[in-house]
Amino acid sequence: MTQRCGFVAVVGAPNAGKSTLVNALVGQKVAIVSPKAQTTRTRLMGVAMEGDAQIVLIDTPGIFAPTRRLDRAMVAAAWGSLEEAEAILVMVDAAAKLTGRVERVLEGIANRPEKKYLILNKVDLTKKDKLLTIATELNAKVAFDETYFISASSGDGVAELKANLASLMPEGPWHFPEDEVSDAPERMLAAEITREQLYRQLHEELPYQSTVETELFKTRPDGSAEIHQQIFVARDNQRAIVLGKGGARIKEIGARARAELTELMGRKVHLFLHVKVKENWDEDRSVYRDMGLDWVD
Repeated sequence: MTQRCGFVAVVGAPNAGKSTLVNALVGQKVAIVSPKAQTTRTRLMGVAMEGDAQIVLIDTPGIFAPTRRLDRAMVAAAWGSLEEAEAILVMVDAAAKLTGRVERVLEGIANRPEKKYLILNKVDLTKKDKLLTIATELNAKVAFDETYFISASSGDGVAELKANLASLMPEGPWHFPEDEVSDAPERMLAAEITREQLYRQLHEELPYQSTVETELFKTRPDGSAEIHQQIFVARDNQRAIVLGKGGARIKEIGARARAELTELMGRKVHLFLHVKVKENWDEDRSVYRDMGLDWVD
């Protein structure tokens, strides 16, 4: 069988639904999702198969006006991902108002040579006349090759988009084995799953300034995984929030993360979580290395 393979970058403002779309195209979860803005912090590749074509999807952090060092590193990772792509998917939340963040994305991709697809997401939450107005407005700003109306969460329109992306892939060997769905190592995936539970369970109680680091990941003699993680927060009161009364919250975070990791890895998982106050953790070079981000000045 002739093999075809190529890269597709998924970009957009925070919370446009990029990670949800990547998961839908791959057919299983490879990127964490939460309602919190800037959930995706680093570039992650998801591998989608369609016939003889392997589509390597690059899920990127949301593009916004960076202020802190971490913000700048995330945005740099997003823009840097475009260099190796056959096509760029520009995700826009059609159910939300168009903002300066969307304009910033459009300005960044307008003159790029790659094929550019406008992906209007959350069509199930948007009136048809509004969709057509947004599509017309954005196509007047950028010469998109095609516009897709989808719902990444329900899967509506995703199969058509996937088939079209497969047709773009150039002839060449697959970059990943057929059964591999992501380039993320298991220790990074484990940290991301725990971070997702932090966001999902604590919502607005815990600020964006928290991260998870996998300190130990080993396979026990019985084949199960033993994982030790540090949850870093910036202040003592944040540590108390994560722990919860009598340690109830950290137990629930661990239980849900453990269950999901067991399912994703297909083996038993022993997960040990510790919460540590580390002021200015986002100024630590080792944290950036563990996240897969470049240090930026």
